[in-house]
Amino acid sequence: MAVVAYIEINDGIIKKGSLEAASFAAKLAQEKGIKAVAVVVGKGGDTSILGKYGIAEALHYNVEDTQINSLSVAQILHAEAQSLGATDTVFSGSWIAKAAAASLAVHAQMGIVTEVTELPKNGTILKKAFSNKAFVKVELQNPKNCYVISANSFGLHENQVNISVQEKNYSTSSVLSHVSFNKDTSKVSLTDAELVVSAGRGLKAPENWHLVEELAKVLGAGTACSKPVSDAGWRPHHEHVGQTGISISPNLYIAIGISGAIQHLAGVSSSKNIVAINSDPEAPFFKAADYGIVGDAFDILPKLTEALRKAKA
Repeated sequence: MAVVAYIEINDGIIKKGSLEAASFAAKLAQEKGIKAVAVVVGKGGDTSILGKYGIAEALHYNVEDTQINSLSVAQILHAEAQSLGATDTVFSGSWIAKAAAASLAVHAQMGIVTEVTELPKNGTILKKAFSNKAFVKVELQNPKNCYVISANSFGLHENQVNISVQEKNYSTSSVLSHVSFNKDTSKVSLTDAELVVSAGRGLKAPENWHLVEELAKVLGAGTACSKPVSDAGWRPHHEHVGQTGISISPNLYIAIGISGAIQHLAGVSSSKNIVAINSDPEAPFFKAADYGIVGDAFDILPKLTEALRKAKA
């Protein structure tokens, strides 16, 4: 028997979300007294890093990028779960992982719980719900389950072990394949970012966005925006965070010139620390923020960026 973790390689890198899944699987396997096995899908990647998080065995499928999708991943996981006698399968919160988990749960007749934040205890498990506004305790009624980990919730837990990596071949029978990818690799991915700098209509015009980007560059942060900003075409839609956009859980979220409507807060409320910068002292965001700065962003941002630049020098 084993706890299986799906590890996703993206652009030759194992992302933090997958390392969280590995940490979760290793700890769950330790509690159950069985082994944790990582099923790694994608080209390249330093698979040995998984040993740092308690994974002693990894199966690496060198699948071409165009053949990686939720169906092919679910097919690989299904075969390995059956072979290993998997009691549980753990996924990160990426879009491929979420879809693959759902497909696997159906085909392998496993239970599935998404937005998981903690290890199961006494037959129940805690998950986020209502756009991260609440937690729900779910009763596990299936002896075998798929867990999708909420980003930046479980964290990375180091437990160095020797890891054995087995390279495996994959011949797809999936009817779905991608012709090509057109990715923006110049910025930090929002779903993986531990630090995020975001702005709204308080920036007044798209040409002022360099203030946000300069601060983000100094911090090594991802950049995001509010829905009105993306709707106006100031920023691309993939940067929109909120109830109808991306939900994120960074360690630090800096909101600049964003009023703090409930729809926006739904996507960022699980951030570990929130800093709001707004010229309106009555802005709703200040009620949700851990720290607030009342003032003009055009005055504050250059000073903040310069102070951080000096501190890092």
